[in-house]
Amino acid sequence: MSTDFRNQPDLDAASDRSTEPVKAESFAEVALRLGGASADEAKRTGVLDTADDEVEALFAPRYQTVNSPVHRAVWEKDNATEPFESLPLLPSPSVSLVVKQSLTIVRKHRDENTLFGSDGKITTKVLAELGSVGYWGLLVDREYGGSGASMREFTDMITRMAAIDPTVAGLASVHGCIGAVDPVRSFGNEEQKRRFLPKLADGRTLSAFALTEPGAGSDLTALKTTAVLDGDEYVVNGEKLFITNAIPGRTIGLVCMIDNVPSVLIVDLPGKTDETFVLNSYDIYALRRAHNNGLIFRNFRVPKENRLIPLQGDGLTIAYHGLNLGRVSLCANAAGTMRWMLSEMLPWAAYRETYGLAIERRELIRRRLGRMAGMIVACDALSAWCAGLLDQGYRGEMECIIAKIFGSEMQKEAAIELFMKTHGGRSFLKGHLFGDNVHDFLAPCIYEGEGEVLGMAFFKSMVKNHGKEYFEPIGQALHTLGVSKPNPLNPAHAWALRRPLVKYAGWFARQSLRAARWTDTDVNDPDLRRHVRFARRYLSASGMKVSSAMRKYQLKLADRQCRMSALSLDIQSAVVMLVTSLYAGRSSDAITRAAGDAICRELRLRMQGGKPSDEDFRHITGLGAQIAENGWSALDGVQSGKIMMPYK
Repeated sequence: MSTDFRNQPDLDAASDRSTEPVKAESFAEVALRLGGASADEAKRTGVLDTADDEVEALFAPRYQTVNSPVHRAVWEKDNATEPFESLPLLPSPSVSLVVKQSLTIVRKHRDENTLFGSDGKITTKVLAELGSVGYWGLLVDREYGGSGASMREFTDMITRMAAIDPTVAGLASVHGCIGAVDPVRSFGNEEQKRRFLPKLADGRTLSAFALTEPGAGSDLTALKTTAVLDGDEYVVNGEKLFITNAIPGRTIGLVCMIDNVPSVLIVDLPGKTDETFVLNSYDIYALRRAHNNGLIFRNFRVPKENRLIPLQGDGLTIAYHGLNLGRVSLCANAAGTMRWMLSEMLPWAAYRETYGLAIERRELIRRRLGRMAGMIVACDALSAWCAGLLDQGYRGEMECIIAKIFGSEMQKEAAIELFMKTHGGRSFLKGHLFGDNVHDFLAPCIYEGEGEVLGMAFFKSMVKNHGKEYFEPIGQALHTLGVSKPNPLNPAHAWALRRPLVKYAGWFARQSLRAARWTDTDVNDPDLRRHVRFARRYLSASGMKVSSAMRKYQLKLADRQCRMSALSLDIQSAVVMLVTSLYAGRSSDAITRAAGDAICRELRLRMQGGKPSDEDFRHITGLGAQIAENGWSALDGVQSGKIMMPYK
């Protein structure tokens, strides 16, 4: 699958950004500076804001964030419901064959207890077998030896594989989405593609993306690793940390500073360590079935032709692009992982008795089963929706953030509140799904951006255009006046602010007087249709709520992280409701529709600060009872393990 940005950048754009003229301050930089932030913080934020602008420029206007479904739903009065619907899965025969063979390989090794070696890692034999059938090349174009799968096909595979083994599924995402595959196929020149992609496609070398450093996580401006050109090679010095798939012999995308510009080098790591390349090995609970290491480079040499030079932007542009793919894959992985959890809960709930009655007959257990089903349906809906948007050509920044946050948080809650509590003390036995994987169930909350930090990034993307259009002129006028707040009785203040205030008043009047209009939907289920209508109303009213917060806090909003997080979360929840109710409403399966209704009820109560009614309890426990008694088609083919420490 070739990455098509639906845009044609200037092919003569200068590749060395260090010679470009200094850009005007970004909106975020202006807000922070005028709001009292330090000059260093404002500058660093400006760098990230500029990188974000450069990623946007890769996409044609209709596919940029301001025209994305979520952004339009918040700020526009006339909206279409259709962009929130998931595209149908239309797998190609070649991709379907790769997926079928890959699932068979992993299932066979799992059943024969040969998936992991004596070190507890997935064996090289398994990795090689997967490579032989095309698993590692799903996202590589056919021209370079891959399958050219769509993201919709890829995320469906991730979900199915995660129900067998989440680590194998996760490695496909690491390799194809945030590893070296996406940077090379999206930003490499033809020579680089022909040199790297075939061996990445057939698994001769697996890949990683080396971005994080000991002092650089969410703050990507704190990167310290450098590369200095020396003849025909770059000399790299620095350290990377928490890099999955990073062992000798692998291929990595290395983010480093070249002439003070964030850049990416594609690096074939040597087959063994030496004085220039050292592994920083440590014990880590998460990802213990994969390789996760730190990398230390001391005068390490990389051919200069290995540098990726995007037509627009720099290394941060490359990093940001792949993260969206990884975020959707995390949600798809959660959907498969929770299927595995639910399949393990059902036989135990039927086996375990309290006071002579199987716990599957108890309301609390039935509620847990019903809630798990609702979480699965919502993750299915979000991963399918976001993957479809990416396939259409959207950047998908806001949408993919929602999928990542929701999927990782639901997996965490499902693991602890539903799965662990149902299995009780057996959860902590060696060999139990929870006990062996608890850290991997929780860790996605920080992968591809910690959830609450990402929630603020979502908020920033949402307000960026509105702030630049209406609030930045007000802030600049106040800065010129030398005041933080205007005095309405001061004629000089009124005169200086006349134009930006009139402009904002016009927007406010239009938003207040015009009714929101949405295209209709053919969801027939009355409960799901109510959720659709509620979510659309909420989203249409959100622009005024957000703008009100911007007026209230003005340039101090950047410091009101809790308020930004709360506003962000409610809007995210409304999007999840809309996408899930539309997805479930088109399902022919009654349990899937009921599960979609259940999670939407829960989200609405959270947003409104309400408590479940008796009718809500009857619905969710009735759903759990149906699953316990009759099963659920979404669990077809998902295998549960043996009951540990049986007593009957």
